[in-house]
Amino acid sequence: MRIGIFSDVHANVEALTAVLESYRSERIDRLVCLGDVVGYGASPNECCDLIREVAAFTILGNHDAAVAGRMDYSYYYDAARNALDLHSRELSPDNMAWLKTLPYEVREEHATFCHGSPLNLEEFEYIFSVEQAARCLEIWEQLGTVTFIGHSHLCKSFALSRDDVYEVVAPKFSIRPDHRYIISVGSVGQPRDYDNRASYTIFDTDEKVFEFKRVAYDIEAAAQKIFATDLERNFGNRLFLGV
Repeated sequence: MRIGIFSDVHANVEALTAVLESYRSERIDRLVCLGDVVGYGASPNECCDLIREVAAFTILGNHDAAVAGRMDYSYYYDAARNALDLHSRELSPDNMAWLKTLPYEVREEHATFCHGSPLNLEEFEYIFSVEQAARCLEIWEQLGTVTFIGHSHLCKSFALSRDDVYEVVAPKFSIRPDHRYIISVGSVGQPRDYDNRASYTIFDTDEKVFEFKRVAYDIEAAAQKIFATDLERNFGNRLFLGV
């Protein structure tokens, strides 16, 4: 089975559309979204509608949880909080109801899917360093062979043995049976690794091979939609830079 895994769309329908179009040429058996469908961008309903239609399941992200009233986000900085307030007002009743039902985690035979660290799921902790990944050694026995996460907006992979962790620096690699892997799949709609293309990934469960992919999209159109709203202009500006 070839699973298309993506995350952190952040209401950027131009980026999402480009990713879904790319998946059509990749012989994908099913799609999985790791959350943060909303927040930052100008197209929350359009993104919810598309993902509800195409994804086998979607994981709850912190921005989704905030918009759906499932977490306190009063400590977020003003611009992010204002975007969430705006999206909570804009979402259709069906899309709001959908966000209210999203799971924190899905475990399957081949992989585990969550938004942030598999530790303390409701806390949405980041993993973007070896030190943060090493905290998961304490739950080695509970980890699936591969745990896919989003949240950091970075493309990062970590291999864990029972007593060590190292970063896997490769766009495509095989999953070794004597390790556990934590793979951060990057962001569709708000990349922050200085590559402004939308990030998406593929996991072949038969071949045990994982691959990072990127696709260009109409950044100008996505940014102009943001500029035309009450959203913070920097949410549009940063799309050009990929930060």
